Amino acid sequence: MDLGIWLPIFGGWLRNVEDEGMPPTFEYNKQVAQAADQHDFSTILIAELNLNDIKGIEAPSLECWTTTAGLAPVTENIRLMAALRPGFRSPAVAAKMAANIDHMSDGRFEINLVSGWWEEEMKMYAGEWIEHDSRYERSREFVDIMRGVWTEDRFSHDGAFYTVENTVLAPKPVQDGGIPLYAGGGSEAGRTFIAEQCDHYLMHGGSVDKIAGDIDDLRERRAQAGHDPDDMQFGMAAYMICRDTEAEAQAELDRITTVDYEAEGFDSYDDFVANSELDSEVDLKDYSVSNRGLRPNLVGTPDQIVERLNAYADVGLDLVLVQCSPMLEEVERIGQEVIPRLKNVAAA
Repeated sequence: MDLGIWLPIFGGWLRNVEDEGMPPTFEYNKQVAQAADQHDFSTILIAELNLNDIKGIEAPSLECWTTTAGLAPVTENIRLMAALRPGFRSPAVAAKMAANIDHMSDGRFEINLVSGWWEEEMKMYAGEWIEHDSRYERSREFVDIMRGVWTEDRFSHDGAFYTVENTVLAPKPVQDGGIPLYAGGGSEAGRTFIAEQCDHYLMHGGSVDKIAGDIDDLRERRAQAGHDPDDMQFGMAAYMICRDTEAEAQAELDRITTVDYEAEGFDSYDDFVANSELDSEVDLKDYSVSNRGLRPNLVGTPDQIVERLNAYADVGLDLVLVQCSPMLEEVERIGQEVIPRLKNVAAA
């Protein structure tokens, strides 16, 4: 199993802690990215949100794709996964930008396609909001165009959402066949789209049994779509609290899950629940950190965390994308205490 990180472009991950000591600046995020690169993390995920859904919409946050481009020349081995929301971008232009970042990073670029859930943000930045299943239909056309211009000399598409004529894209991406596409979604429309159109599947945090079931479901859908299910990789979001003792880890968990109902981020949490067709109920503990990151229970000593990670690896999980706080210090701690233990288990 590989460990990756989420980049803290929002200034933190905790909705109940106002100041986590990690400013939403490019300089701080560059330090985090370089630390992750040096400590053998495999991947950095950079979220694409034009509003700050953690600290509240008035709080600052970094733009995804310019941040990703800035990280390409200052990192060496770690893969850079930028989120992409079709409602904000033209597919042909996005494909051009992606090819450019792929060259800047020497073939280390990936995309996490997000069909969209935040109505307020979309109306602010794109001026329109479409219903759930239509967002996936739009994503299908978006992916068709990106793959087309990445692989063909000229590409045309005339659809319900996008039209391009004889589009030329050069240079092509470094990676054969174009940029790898990850995507997540728990709805029927989302899972069908991902199995048919994308390369890999990202999940919110969940129990081992829940993740095992989701992996089996996507593998079956992948096979039904005529693709090799063994080619699909599976990733999960998780919040990690690594401490020397279990008691220290539990004390930190208690601190960050004391819910502040007046926090600025509470409105975006309500919007997420209302506009997503979720495959499981969410609760206010899930609100404390994003992406249901506490459900995997990666809380404890390094050995306890590795044991839990191995349980996920046993059911087919390939990648865990970690959130933690404060990010720079915790990336270094996890890189020193958890990743070597994971490598030792793999070697054994």
